[in-house]
Amino acid sequence: MQPRNMSMSGVVDLAAVKAAGEAKAKAEQARAEAARQAAQGGAPASAGAVPPSALVIDVDEAGFERDVLQLSAEVPVILDFWAEWCEPCKQLSPLLERLTVEANGRLLLAKVDVDSNQMLMQQFGIQGIPAVFAVVAGQVLPLFQGVAPEQEIRATLAQLVQVAEERFGIIGIEVDPNAEGVPAGAPADGAHEAPAGPYDALLEAAVDALDAGDLGGAVQAYKNVLADDPANTEAKLGLAQAELLARVKDMNPQAVRTAAAEDPKDTAAQIAAADLDLAGGHVEDAFGRLVDTVRVTAGADRDAARVRLLELFEVIGADDPRVAAARTALARVLF
Repeated sequence: MQPRNMSMSGVVDLAAVKAAGEAKAKAEQARAEAARQAAQGGAPASAGAVPPSALVIDVDEAGFERDVLQLSAEVPVILDFWAEWCEPCKQLSPLLERLTVEANGRLLLAKVDVDSNQMLMQQFGIQGIPAVFAVVAGQVLPLFQGVAPEQEIRATLAQLVQVAEERFGIIGIEVDPNAEGVPAGAPADGAHEAPAGPYDALLEAAVDALDAGDLGGAVQAYKNVLADDPANTEAKLGLAQAELLARVKDMNPQAVRTAAAEDPKDTAAQIAAADLDLAGGHVEDAFGRLVDTVRVTAGADRDAARVRLLELFEVIGADDPRVAAARTALARVLF
């Protein structure tokens, strides 16, 4: 059986790749601190680092939503449809497992035994195995069918990671190479609480600046921390919030909302209104507004709305269910 559909060029928007450089850089920085743990059934979920073995799981119909659809908002999930009697599967599956582990948390491999999961096989319209799909932010992407050369598979998976990071800010899960056999998040014997970090004074200064209304000072203080420690969670969150407050500080809310209401395709107006929405605590409104803007615009305008949406995700935090829901909605309008 010859491999088919190896290229993801139809998924990758080349114009978006350039404009999404900032989102990708932020995603790369965030990978170092993305905390995840193994969810029920061995699949990773948010909390602590997972062992490499948790990156390859068996999935069935009952756990598909939890182990694949939900997790696809955090990490691209590869679906490997196989069977014990399938000789080509015995060549492909070990290769997929190895490449998944090599990806170091940027991918998760979910293996589906078609003999035990006929309904999933029918739902995916599979005519022969091995068959490989990906799920990103709840969206299914066909990758290839049959056995393909390792170089082609490796390139396809690299494109999958690129799509997830650049278009959705999906950065994967943290892997602890020393965590084999240790429950995710469990401290090692004799482990003690970590001492205060070296950036506590700077972080405190940033908070004081925020309290005093010195948004520029707060932004600079957070940037000073991130210059030395790009993965500092508190600084990343604080910077995103401080930059949001700085953007809305001098806005005329009535004028912004009037402009946004008059023209749904005015990307600048919609972005400004979304900032106001989020600053006012209307999270779903902010996310929904930008998803709608992505839907009705094109080119640079569309990508500006998408990038701002990814930035607003950082203000709220990746673990918030509203962020996961918005990622899925964004995927639906992009694909």
